[in-house]
Amino acid sequence: MKFDELRALAHNIADSLASGIGLMVGVYELDVFGDASRSPSGFIEVNFLEGSIFDGCPSPQLTHAVALYGQALPGLCDRHQVSPSAFRELKARYNAKNWRFLVTIEDCNGRRSTDEYEGIPGRRVRELDPLGRVRTNRHPVKPRQ
Repeated sequence: MKFDELRALAHNIADSLASGIGLMVGVYELDVFGDASRSPSGFIEVNFLEGSIFDGCPSPQLTHAVALYGQALPGLCDRHQVSPSAFRELKARYNAKNWRFLVTIEDCNGRRSTDEYEGIPGRRVRELDPLGRVRTNRHPVKPRQ
């Protein structure tokens, strides 16, 4: 499995939760950004591999939905012909201030990536570089040691 395919799969699951509809798991009317705004830190961090929220103050409905996403991940991986064990890490951080979310993945070989998306549907954040060219905003992630 190519790393970019894993990134695309990670974006799809994180964007599904951000959309507030949750068609992937049959849960409707979620508000992850609203829950993030009620958290003291202003964000919610989700671990899709475990189906858990490890930072922020989620509503019971969001907690239940994230658990369902964790259970649905193997089926999504099967449909894309990916082993769930290809992911060592699959997390998303939803920021209430600007409706952005960061998706961090690490594959089984230790390759890591963090991409930033904004809006609904989640689109890559683009910025101008010093030469005036439009570039994708990628966040450097240090390898684990």
